Amino acid sequence: MQTKNQLSPTDSDTLLKVLEARFLKNIHRHPVVDWVTVSERLRKNPEKLWSLNEMERTGGEPDVTGVEPATGAIIYCDCSLQSPSGRRSLCYDRKALESRRQNKPLNSALDMAEAMGIEVLTEAQYRELQTLGSFDTTTSSWIITPEEVRKSGGALFGDFR
Repeated sequence: MQTKNQLSPTDSDTLLKVLEARFLKNIHRHPVVDWVTVSERLRKNPEKLWSLNEMERTGGEPDVTGVEPATGAIIYCDCSLQSPSGRRSLCYDRKALESRRQNKPLNSALDMAEAMGIEVLTEAQYRELQTLGSFDTTTSSWIITPEEVRKSGGALFGDFR
């Protein structure tokens, strides 16, 4: 049975097979970690597996992109070539969403990320992701924006161009 922020055993196994296939196909993204370690950690953290499923559900392709040196935490990023279809046409944050009068998107990137249990990348993280492949060649993705920029009504995005 699926509970809030937790997948059923069947759904967990199905997702793990998808993640393993992607992991093995793109081994260049994560040469310092093996699938057994990744799989064991995901099984011990069902809420993380749920978040990865949310990324998949919205058209993403989450994959391991590294290991946090200080903590040993496994880092996942969305490695879909373009911004996932289920996460496009969003405002940056709630303030931007509420200020829209016409053609209002359904959600904001920050709110959606929070609901999915994931984080929007910083500029440095996005630049690091781009060293692993050519992502966002025809789309763009919101990245964390400094408060000074938000106060002036702007927001930052990243793309490959």
